[in-house]
Amino acid sequence: MNMWDSIKGVIFAIPKGMSITFRYLFRKPVTEQYPNVKPKFEDRYRGLHYLTRYPDGTERCVCCGLCAAACPADCIYMEPADTPEGVRYAKIYEINELRCIFCGMCEEACPEEAIFLGHEFEFSSYNRDDFIWTKEMLLENYDKIEKFRVAKDIKPPIRQERREYMKPAQPLD
Repeated sequence: MNMWDSIKGVIFAIPKGMSITFRYLFRKPVTEQYPNVKPKFEDRYRGLHYLTRYPDGTERCVCCGLCAAACPADCIYMEPADTPEGVRYAKIYEINELRCIFCGMCEEACPEEAIFLGHEFEFSSYNRDDFIWTKEMLLENYDKIEKFRVAKDIKPPIRQERREYMKPAQPLD
């Protein structure tokens, strides 16, 4: 390739690039006013985890370990324990959000529908230890999400909605 071909390539490339610039120059800019106006995410967006509770307030997690086994990033750590009544629960349940890839495999693997990924995306910190979310923090996150969901009359998580369709049909009178 000689020098003339290089110059010819530049001469044709500059007007082509400028045409794109001029095409968008007189359009109204699309700007999100982020701190003041929160962005709207799709229902399938996967953000910060939360552990759910039964309507009586007890935690749903029975520490079966399926979520930890399904996690490709190996970011879930749990230790089981039993109550005096023989009910199994998670004594320790931790998620390392720095390792998590937010794939949703944990919520798909959970047979008790105890773990979900919410829409929370603002959880930055300067300290690495702040990204280890304990069971209490995840349950607290659920309480906050549930309070907001009830106040705004937002539909429950998709999997709970699917359960409603699995119920047997009522007989016609």
